[in-house]
Amino acid sequence: MFALMQVFTTASRIIITCHKWLSPWLQLEVKALGYSIDRSFQTGVELHGTVEDCIRLNLNLRCASQVMYSLKAFACNGPDELYKALVTVPWESVIKPDGYFSVTSNVFHPSIRTDLFANLRVKDAIVDRMRNQANQRPSTGSDLKGVVVYLFWKNEEAEIFLDTSGETLAKHGYRKLPGKAPMLEALAASTILATKWNRQSPFINPMCGSGTLAIEAALIASNRTPGLLRTNYAFMHITGYHESLYTKERQQLNEQIKQVPGLKIIASDISEEAIGIAKINAAAAGVANLIEFKVCDFEDTEVPEEANGVVMFNPEYGERLGTETELEATYARMGDFLKNNCRGYTGYIFTGNLDLAKKIRLKPSRRIEFYNATIDCRLLEYELYAGTRREDKM
Repeated sequence: MFALMQVFTTASRIIITCHKWLSPWLQLEVKALGYSIDRSFQTGVELHGTVEDCIRLNLNLRCASQVMYSLKAFACNGPDELYKALVTVPWESVIKPDGYFSVTSNVFHPSIRTDLFANLRVKDAIVDRMRNQANQRPSTGSDLKGVVVYLFWKNEEAEIFLDTSGETLAKHGYRKLPGKAPMLEALAASTILATKWNRQSPFINPMCGSGTLAIEAALIASNRTPGLLRTNYAFMHITGYHESLYTKERQQLNEQIKQVPGLKIIASDISEEAIGIAKINAAAAGVANLIEFKVCDFEDTEVPEEANGVVMFNPEYGERLGTETELEATYARMGDFLKNNCRGYTGYIFTGNLDLAKKIRLKPSRRIEFYNATIDCRLLEYELYAGTRREDKM
């Protein structure tokens, strides 16, 4: 606990959260930025750093949801103890007296039936402290437009954080039109990072829908980070924030953009409407010039005759759209397309229906676990050897 809470320069525990099973790819990103990871778990990683470090993490991470900076960990066995522990925190050091804050939480304690009650006790403690110390109280509400305070409380252990992100990082800010059943941007980025794609060879995305996979591939290949597409974060509203900290990091994002001569990203869909939406989203992401969009059946998708490329499908899998019977033929056709048209490539199919995946009639070399919302999914990898016709049964 810090007496003056100089959070921009004082190191503390940082928890970076992510959606379930994205942690391995989040770890790769954090390490690539030069940070050491103290602990990893299914939905995030832990490291040590300042809020200034949090700025850099927020602007660079593709797979993360929130970047949390710990203010205080304490024993807690009821709402009164929660209030007493938090009213001693010098909130006047991080929230402006005339500012705005919101509270979010995850609470697992028998004394709390709804997180909203825990949030109210946190708000009470902050407001009472601010009124006593500054003779003024900030406004508060549910919108994540100012300082965001996050409570994690499980059994008799609680911890209060500054959520330096605010709105989730898992949405990357370019999807102006979602299309049907869109893939979460952080999930799409993670699945691409899980592939063997070298970011220079062709990336082929048949059945592209609203274009999320192709757009994320273009962003990754050109080293464009999500921070280029967003201008408001919760850290910007913390007392002590200087815009120069953000401006410096933002400038580095521009400087690290790469040109990839000859890069070929091809995205196709049978729906002209879907391709129209994908083009709008790609333009918003700043990568429209890096993607060739085509309206066609996936079997007619161009596959350049080059080895080491990647072909990636994210087909329907019967949970939200269509029926399994109708999709069986589609999965069989995908298998034929990979086998006959994509020799020398590595194929990937992301699906939440392993029964349908059997219809592909190819043996996957890897099965990588992911979740799409509450659906247990797999990214199936297929080695499509050049010059051979494989008839492996799954």
